[in-house]
Amino acid sequence: MEILSDKSIENESDGSEESADESMDETEVISEPEAPKKKKKRGIVYISSIPKFMTVAILREQLGRYASIGRVYLQAAETKENAKKRKIRRHFTEGWVEFESKRAAKQIAASLNNAPIATRKSSKFCDILWCLKYLPRFKWTHLSERLTYEKAVYNQRLKTEVAQARREATFFQDNLDKSERIKKKKKKMQLAA
Repeated sequence: MEILSDKSIENESDGSEESADESMDETEVISEPEAPKKKKKRGIVYISSIPKFMTVAILREQLGRYASIGRVYLQAAETKENAKKRKIRRHFTEGWVEFESKRAAKQIAASLNNAPIATRKSSKFCDILWCLKYLPRFKWTHLSERLTYEKAVYNQRLKTEVAQARREATFFQDNLDKSERIKKKKKKMQLAA
């Protein structure tokens, strides 16, 4: 598509008037830049339960067979540290997988939901089923916002607990100092009497 740029407007502002024939000679042909390619919409699938030994790499490998995967986020369960201060193997509770194609995400969620993860008996995931759900109108930013909100709530709760512990400690220390002062006064009163 071509757009014609007419320079007669500039000439009118100068005060000189030209005929329509002369202004047509001065037109420039400007080609419109190509329309940007339509960005493919991405689809996000929610995994409600993650098997014990599943990691991000294994999940990418398993689901990558069906379509190209963008981002993966797995929510880690709280790990307890044993007496040797060695962390126990990480266990994930839930996860989100972003597929490059929205259509592929819908198809994968529909076909793999309640299907076995692996069919080989020697696999760690032999008798475990996928629990997948396609999240319509859900964007990765929604997940990021949720995670930042949860982190802010956690930090706020931690601050309130620390503040409460400080108040209790100062209250205890003040009462301890007060009781020591009272004991000293009593000793002085006994010695004076």
